[in-house]
Amino acid sequence: MSKATYSSLADIVAILHGAYAGFIVIALLLILMGYVAQWNWVRNFKFRMLHLTMIAIVVAESWLGILCPLTTLEISLRDKAGEGFDATPIAQFTHSFLFYDASWWVFTASYTICGLMIFLSLFLVPPHRISKHSLQN
Repeated sequence: MSKATYSSLADIVAILHGAYAGFIVIALLLILMGYVAQWNWVRNFKFRMLHLTMIAIVVAESWLGILCPLTTLEISLRDKAGEGFDATPIAQFTHSFLFYDASWWVFTASYTICGLMIFLSLFLVPPHRISKHSLQN
């Protein structure tokens, strides 16, 4: 593959990484807003389990000291493209809200607090399970 292809793939990974993080944060805000506004869709069981699973992965990686696989993949692709980590405008934009100059424990604490908030939201705004009875009605 060409260096331009590797660069483009790295940008796609950066966008996916940003979307992953954005989904976690925005979904929590929407769940809390949905509680107040009584939006029924925020109680969708599959949506809520996906949301919980996504933050659980981030928290586990953080506690285990594992570098995010998306970060690792992006770094590898940028290396193959002969680029630095912030080589493109897309990389600079996504990295501006994904990466901060802080100690590891700040990230671990932040992810853990976010994970606890998402877990507690399951009690504040409990998801609706789909039962066989509800499918018959």
